[in-house]
Amino acid sequence: MRRLGDAVLEEKIETLPLVDHHCHGVVRGDLGRAAFESLLTEAGEAGELGGSLFHSRIGFAVRRWCAPVLDLPVHADPEDYLARRAELGAAEVNRRFLRAAGLEALCVDTGYIPDSLLEPAELGGLADAPAHEILRLETLAEEVVADGVGASAFAGEVRTRLEARAPRVAGFKSIAAYRAGLELSGKRPSGEEVTKAAGRLLRDTERGLAGCDAPPRIQDEVLHRFLVWCACDIGLPIQFHVGYGDAEADLRRGDPLLLTGLLQELSRKNVPVMLLHNYPFHRNAGYLAQVFPNVFVDVSLGTHNLGDRAPVILAELMELAPFGKVLFASDAYGLPELFHLGALQFRRGLGRVLAEGVAEGSWTERDAARVAEMIASGNARRAYRLDERF
Repeated sequence: MRRLGDAVLEEKIETLPLVDHHCHGVVRGDLGRAAFESLLTEAGEAGELGGSLFHSRIGFAVRRWCAPVLDLPVHADPEDYLARRAELGAAEVNRRFLRAAGLEALCVDTGYIPDSLLEPAELGGLADAPAHEILRLETLAEEVVADGVGASAFAGEVRTRLEARAPRVAGFKSIAAYRAGLELSGKRPSGEEVTKAAGRLLRDTERGLAGCDAPPRIQDEVLHRFLVWCACDIGLPIQFHVGYGDAEADLRRGDPLLLTGLLQELSRKNVPVMLLHNYPFHRNAGYLAQVFPNVFVDVSLGTHNLGDRAPVILAELMELAPFGKVLFASDAYGLPELFHLGALQFRRGLGRVLAEGVAEGSWTERDAARVAEMIASGNARRAYRLDERF
């Protein structure tokens, strides 16, 4: 039987403002059904053979939890949902869902922002909350190559540009998991190693090995490691994509345990390391957060993709991860619904985990309320020094 105290705790958590420490822009224009469904999956397209993405946990979550935000009944039919979305228009839909998420700050990955996506300032305006940039390391380095900087000057130019951008960003992000995998050596690469790796990248770019007129693409372990150490020297938090991603990512190389050697070295520098997503390696990530003092974790996109199973993944993350190391993130991309779903499912999951602990006598309701505030916003504010820097 549900206790009155549990209900009060869950209600309190449902109203807590959140710091979304990892998210992206949303589409600024209207979407047809195919385009909408393509953004319900990391694959980028639903595919005809697999049927509709509305027939998945995230699709049912949209119908259950997003429909009322558009003044529709819960479990509205997909056709009715999309028709109402079109009737309201993208600007109003974006405003409603960003505002419904209840965010007090956003940290926005700007590594990939096509013209169709809103910029961080626009997101912040819709959410009525400050939006801070997260600078993707590989994107900046690829811009250096595209600008014609030679191999011998590559390292110095990257450092110069990172240092120039650092005062205006909340942190950095590495997508090594997508390109080289997470088995990065803990050793700082030498200047000679970086110059040679940059030379290989320049030659590959000039030859167009990735395709005609293909832009530079960093996928050398040495260069990924070099970028991480550059970020470490600046001292801002470093995010790592971990685990679940689109079809381009080799999930076998996305286990955060592969980062152990690098984490051992970074822990000596006391620079916050943020392990993002983590599914299906979230228990491994929780272990790393326990044994390394500078490692923080989230389950981000897992919360909206798993729908009603979100409390399970969050409970498993929190088995080992110290509660002072757990963060909220939506990893919303493209659809404003994902900001709302990520926040709502996270609050519901966290409320259930903490309420069960109160019921079992694992902690008091006062303890649970304090932990909820830490995870909702306090941990992110401390790790990113948001109150100090912005």
